[in-house]
Amino acid sequence: MSRLEIILSAALVISMLFNIGIFIYARSAISRLLFVSEELGDFQNMVNAFAKHVKSVYELEMFYGDATLEHLLNHAISFNEQLETFEFIYSLTEEQFDESEQSDEPEEDEDLSDDTEKTT
Repeated sequence: MSRLEIILSAALVISMLFNIGIFIYARSAISRLLFVSEELGDFQNMVNAFAKHVKSVYELEMFYGDATLEHLLNHAISFNEQLETFEFIYSLTEEQFDESEQSDEPEEDEDLSDDTEKTT
């Protein structure tokens, strides 16, 4: 083997090892990002459910107009709005699940901030 063949073979081996390492790293980084995206989407759903629950309790005749519940409702809505700034992250996995899990029931997306403004 000539010196050029040895150098080219060594460069090939180093390049292949580098590419394999980059592939493994990219795969693990993407899987971690998808995991975080899924968890953030679940967290957003929990906050939405909490805000809807507080709103339904606030609208009960017994509690309607209660200042503490009103502040709790406003706090839940502002927290929900702040969480929506991360929508670009959790929408990564929601698009996957929407395509694979088509359900017969349409989801109701209510804007809770509009309902709160009506009650205040």
